[in-house]
Amino acid sequence: MQNTYRLVIDCPDQTGLVAAVSQFLTDHGANILEANHHTDLQLQRFFMRHEIEADSVQLSHKAFVDAFSKIAQAYDMRWTLNNSDTKAKVALLASKESHCLIDVLHRWHTGELQCDIPCIIANHEKMREYADWYKVPFHYIDFSDKKVAFAEIERLLDHYQIDLTVLARFMQIVPDYLCQKLAGKAINIHHSFLPSFAGAKPYQQAYERGVKLIGATCHYVTTDLDEGPIIEQEVLRISHSDSSLDMVRKGKRCEVNALANGIRYHLQDRVIIHQNKTVVFA
Repeated sequence: MQNTYRLVIDCPDQTGLVAAVSQFLTDHGANILEANHHTDLQLQRFFMRHEIEADSVQLSHKAFVDAFSKIAQAYDMRWTLNNSDTKAKVALLASKESHCLIDVLHRWHTGELQCDIPCIIANHEKMREYADWYKVPFHYIDFSDKKVAFAEIERLLDHYQIDLTVLARFMQIVPDYLCQKLAGKAINIHHSFLPSFAGAKPYQQAYERGVKLIGATCHYVTTDLDEGPIIEQEVLRISHSDSSLDMVRKGKRCEVNALANGIRYHLQDRVIIHQNKTVVFA
């Protein structure tokens, strides 16, 4: 795959901003492969993502960062410049439901998800067989003492120097201190179309409400349960003839697609978080 730089910017909207960035890139020979802009008129905030052919830039990555910092400071930017050749390290956390875990592993194994997966962490031993099949180190965590369990998870994430933690139907509530530590770097898949039917047994809640659409939501993990910034959502139409078990079966299709897309968007630096919302340049 072609090596690229991903320049992602989030700052107050202001005159001359796009021109300043464009002139900088032109001055240094940058060939822009993809350009995305968005202005939130209510917040008066500007969002940008440019994907640039790395070999076209007449600066090293470090020299680019040093030179662009002057513009970033002038326009009060929050910004990153990431290299597509640098693969993020992703940890997968799972419980007893395997469909999301297996789907992510398959997409990674076939090269659809460009990342490294150094470990799988689960509170059910049955997940070990999937880790073994894909030759990924597996760590079983006993949750009889949740405080000790999450301390061990934190230790493992630090040990593997994890960049992104994925809760692939990991049915445990992450403690506040760890949510704060992983802010913007932990993704969850919730099996409902949030904000509807948050919490436990959402398919049963949806069945009892008689909804005609079910869905799944991929969002960032925050201290507020199931209320983090939403990255991706998938929906599926159902009918009165579907039982709650039918909803579970059909809903799994939404879950795997929403989670895979959410992970991909994050890995490709397509998601910008602002307050409790996201801008996603899909």
